[in-house]
Amino acid sequence: LIGRLMFELPEEMGLIAVAVRQTQGKGRGGNVWLSPVGCALSTLHISIPLHSNLGQRIPFIQHLVSLAVVEAVRSIPGYEDIELRVKWPNDIYYSDLMKLGGVLVNSTLIETTFHILIGFGFNVNNSNPTICINDLIAKFNKEEGTELKPLSADCLIARTVTVLERLIEVFQEKGPNGVLPQYYKYWIHSSLRCSGKQVRLRDEQGPLAWIVGIDDYGYLQVHEEGRGVESVHPDGNSFDMLRNLIVPK
Repeated sequence: LIGRLMFELPEEMGLIAVAVRQTQGKGRGGNVWLSPVGCALSTLHISIPLHSNLGQRIPFIQHLVSLAVVEAVRSIPGYEDIELRVKWPNDIYYSDLMKLGGVLVNSTLIETTFHILIGFGFNVNNSNPTICINDLIAKFNKEEGTELKPLSADCLIARTVTVLERLIEVFQEKGPNGVLPQYYKYWIHSSLRCSGKQVRLRDEQGPLAWIVGIDDYGYLQVHEEGRGVESVHPDGNSFDMLRNLIVPK
């Protein structure tokens, strides 16, 4: 629907579709994505000039959206310690334990403008199939003796889009260095248990490498002993959290 409408509307007009339930969603690599009632589900259209900081680093958009989702919750007074984190390249996690959301970005370049369709979804009020944000809030209340209220999907979609707009403005003005400190604050590999995390390259007997960060174009940087730092592209590799593997597809 948005793919048809986005070229019909005035350039200054924003466009977003919000779903209550998703039965034919698409993930990376052609994966099918099903989302029950209780998820925050939407697709957002934005336009990015090719000759801009972000236009020259389009892969960064998925990182900005993931960060915006986490910030949408953790920037609310009282909710700063709800343990939401971002995982490269496009996932939202509870600590380093469980995935509760993701981002998928499609871009089309027409003349000198990128038309970006951003699909994002995360569990807000549905405990299954994994865990949801309101579960984390209830857990936090029990452990800390607080009385934080549950959040709604509508509220968090609105906050995510607002935060994303601010992050894009900062990126366009200052480039990657304007947002990376904030990204690393919530990056899954910046947590105490994941700091300096080792991974295997290619297979379970492959060489050891250490996750370093992300480069100026949004690709993962790993340090392989004897070979220095190299970038790993998300469209050619999958990062297997369970087996600590970076595997070329």
